[in-house]
Amino acid sequence: MSVRLMVVDDHRLLAEALASALKLRGHRVLAATAPTSGAAELVVSRTPEVCLFGTAAPAGPGVFDPIVRIKRERPQVAVLVLGPVPSPRGIAAAFAAGASGYVRHDERIEGVERAMVKARAGEAAVAPLLLQGAFAELLNPAAQPDDEGRRLLRMLTPREVEVLVRVADGEGTRLIAAGMGIAPSTARTHVQRVLMKLGVGSRLEAAALAVRTGLLDRATAGGAQAGRDSPV
Repeated sequence: MSVRLMVVDDHRLLAEALASALKLRGHRVLAATAPTSGAAELVVSRTPEVCLFGTAAPAGPGVFDPIVRIKRERPQVAVLVLGPVPSPRGIAAAFAAGASGYVRHDERIEGVERAMVKARAGEAAVAPLLLQGAFAELLNPAAQPDDEGRRLLRMLTPREVEVLVRVADGEGTRLIAAGMGIAPSTARTHVQRVLMKLGVGSRLEAAALAVRTGLLDRATAGGAQAGRDSPV
């Protein structure tokens, strides 16, 4: 059953990739855009049935403010959050803002579709395993949680961190080269080294991994310094 929807994500490449996949499956995508801070304006003006709201930091302050406005001005719109494995605080914040569900960024497209349909029908769309994991963490918090984003960032040189940020923004090889003042062949080499170090096979996979682990947030918020401390 076709759903009329919008996709917003702070990383345009991810929004456009998800929108394209959903279009191919027969859904009507009104818009695929970034950043999420502009989601409310767009949703209020277009009024989709479902808004897919992608975020890499579900527990961050103010992240879900656009959802609060959407539900206030367009209560009939179901908002489905797409994010990393959430903390209890992240899930609670999403639902407190008015979200109808929470789906992991790396969920298969079929899972995203099922959640969209449930959300549109007014049902809560969150996988039982996500809830179990969140409550397990709440009851038994890890003393030293594994920071995958920090580990991956330390594997990259400052140049490679910049390349990864540009890849996640959807820049092609020539645009990366022009922005960094290097030859296209050099930019291509940097991209290949980033893919190899992250253990992925495509730019889209690299961007998704960077978002899911928080690597990209660390890189754009000064995390590049960690990369400077790693071997070149």
